[in-house]
Amino acid sequence: MRAAGTRLGWKGWLVLVLVSCVVLLPGISSIPPVDRDEPRYAVATSQMLESGDFIDIRFQEEQRYLQPAGIYWLQSIAVTVTGTADDRAIWAHRIPSFLGILAAVAMTAAIAGGLFGRTAGIGAGLLVATAVAVGFEARIAKTDAVLLATITAAHLALMRIYLEPKGHWWRPALFWAALGAGMMIKGPIILLFVGLALAALLVWDRKVAWLAELKPLWGVPLFLAIVLPWYVAIGVVSEGGFYAEAVGDSLMGKVGESQQSHAGPPGYYLSLFTLTFWPGSLFAVFAGWWAWTHRREAAVRYLICWIVPAWIAYELIATKLPHYVMPTYPALACLAVAAIFAPGEGKAPLWLRVLAGVYAAIWLAASGLVAALGPAGLHWAEGIVAPLLVVAGVLIFLAAAVALALYLTGRRPAALVSGLIAGGLAVITVYGGTLPRLETLWLTPRIVAAVDAHGTCEPTQLIASAFREPSLVYRHGPYDTVLPDGPADAAARLAGDTACSLALIDASEAEAFLAQAEALGLTLESLETIEGQNYSNGDEMRLTLYRAQP
Repeated sequence: MRAAGTRLGWKGWLVLVLVSCVVLLPGISSIPPVDRDEPRYAVATSQMLESGDFIDIRFQEEQRYLQPAGIYWLQSIAVTVTGTADDRAIWAHRIPSFLGILAAVAMTAAIAGGLFGRTAGIGAGLLVATAVAVGFEARIAKTDAVLLATITAAHLALMRIYLEPKGHWWRPALFWAALGAGMMIKGPIILLFVGLALAALLVWDRKVAWLAELKPLWGVPLFLAIVLPWYVAIGVVSEGGFYAEAVGDSLMGKVGESQQSHAGPPGYYLSLFTLTFWPGSLFAVFAGWWAWTHRREAAVRYLICWIVPAWIAYELIATKLPHYVMPTYPALACLAVAAIFAPGEGKAPLWLRVLAGVYAAIWLAASGLVAALGPAGLHWAEGIVAPLLVVAGVLIFLAAAVALALYLTGRRPAALVSGLIAGGLAVITVYGGTLPRLETLWLTPRIVAAVDAHGTCEPTQLIASAFREPSLVYRHGPYDTVLPDGPADAAARLAGDTACSLALIDASEAEAFLAQAEALGLTLESLETIEGQNYSNGDEMRLTLYRAQP
């Protein structure tokens, strides 16, 4: 199946990287910290840099042992290199995520290009770059974008070994290094994605001789050299607490029961796939018959084993979030472009063509939803009609409709181009044009601005009772933000430092706060009121900033 002269070349790589940057960068600096996970990572990274302790992980005084230290190290490097340690610039923390997605895009292009040709490689890479879920992960300082890069790297190496067992030393080196890096980013999740694919291949082929090319005699020590130093150190520092929380509570707990209300029945990911992998979902679903008819070809067999076992496993795991199956996207993109650029597809049976017609209607409806997200979201949250976003929405839907029409009439390469235009424009519109302007939802920046305007000390201690989101802790500072035990405790803490403290109180708790303040003999001054919605829990908030008169 491997085509002759399939390396992308420097022009192909340049196009891929430039287009990916145009798609992935808008919004990376203008979207405020997104609650709740992102600012928790950012706070822990900031405290790591300030304390100089790169082993233990903390959010304020609490231990944070959900994941290993790898992502905090990468964010620390990004913050240090950009010189933003004192600026609380969330964009610096997002650099590893952006680079992780960019690396995954490039490796997807390398896999597809090596199998199906240069144009297919660029197309597959851009299908990953323009996916709705990928666009979000590229702009948020968490683990999943970098995890995607490590899983894709491990599969790139393993696939090359599987297809051509005799080869260069870099392939097993990359495989074991990627496993080690993945273990340092999010623990053993990478072993699930790679291990299930490997097990499926062994069952399907009933051949094991090629595994010797993984070079385990020096590969396993390489893996352990990456992983063991920190895992041993954190075990000593935490007295085993890290393993109890990260493995016992976080990892194993997600398997048996849903955590943090992130539940969903089997079929959850399949039902969301049209939106999460949009626009690539059209080409991936339509490639299903092609993949089935070519399943005896080694490369297609590998891609199927990359996708199916991991997908089934995540459908069965109790805790579900839309991005959990994102590591299958590179393989889906490769199969999608294979059906476009590789010849030899047989005619699908009638029942399957009927289903394809039904899915085409579903995908077009999803395209309309994606096209409306930008202008409708801004109008819903802010009451603003933005003509430019409306025009962009119309263009997104038209490009998607053209892509569908071209695919159904057999002009598949042109359909891919039109679909990528729709996807790129949608990602830029939503993440670059809409989300940064949702001031009603972004309470933290307005709170911090109010504290800066009214605070009389440097630093000012902020006592926040009802609005306790990690974004506020990050933006105002982990050591200058106090999260009291209710409004009465907030009044007591304000009484303890009337000169340099401000209290942030929601209307729902104002009565209790004011009563306790009166009992403590405090004379309060109302400084500013901030209204909006806490999108993390859906609560409408009317927050008032108070100062105690001396």
